Amino acid sequence: MSELPFYQASGDEIDLFEHAHRNRLPVLIKGPTGAGKTRFVAYMAAKLGLPLHTVACHDDLTAADLVGRHLIGDGETYWSDGPLTRAVREGGICYLDEVVEARKDTTVVIHPLADHRRTLPIDRNGEVLQAPDDFMLVVSYNPGYQNFLKGMKPSTRQRFLALRFDFPDAAREESILVGETRCDAFVAKRLVDLGRSLRALKDVDLEEVASTRLLIYAALLIRDGMDPVVACRAALIEALTDDREVAAALEEVVLATFGK
Repeated sequence: MSELPFYQASGDEIDLFEHAHRNRLPVLIKGPTGAGKTRFVAYMAAKLGLPLHTVACHDDLTAADLVGRHLIGDGETYWSDGPLTRAVREGGICYLDEVVEARKDTTVVIHPLADHRRTLPIDRNGEVLQAPDDFMLVVSYNPGYQNFLKGMKPSTRQRFLALRFDFPDAAREESILVGETRCDAFVAKRLVDLGRSLRALKDVDLEEVASTRLLIYAALLIRDGMDPVVACRAALIEALTDDREVAAALEEVVLATFGK
């Protein structure tokens, strides 16, 4: 068995995921960007010994992109499976990352896979695929981005077991940084303090707050010998904003944490 990706549980999410897999139930994971949703799915796929088929959803993703389409080659037409269809045929976990970013007609395709039927009708070639026992559908999204146009419809959401992810508490986040990067524990503590300070800012306009993922990036740079302020500028400040005034305000917080 290959080595498991690093993951530190925050509650009963591992146990719940394993129960869901045994009972052939789909799982929805919701939480902010960089809070560990994708890492958790990769960890569970490795722990369960299952192939992982990941689809990064976006505005232009269509049902045909997921299911498949007819293509023309060598003077003839042939069918090409999409990633969802390949996952159903082969088994394993199909992970639709940020599923609400996809077009509305796309989510309807997964409805029969996410209820008792566990089937994938392929209208374009007349097939109806029955998902094998080891197939599992997992989707994720960031509720902070939800609005009238990009929310998950109740008819879709209520087909899933749901897990809520959030940023870890300080002690766990420090442990994650050390476990993920092998950085010094003191550096991890200062980065976590910085992350919490940035998340607590009230008068700074940020679309996203400093994620655990970005703190990991900063820790890797610092462990590799980069000056902490320079590392935080690249991994945190410039990743969080394009606005010079906002960047200057964030740098003040960095300097208060790491400045000499």
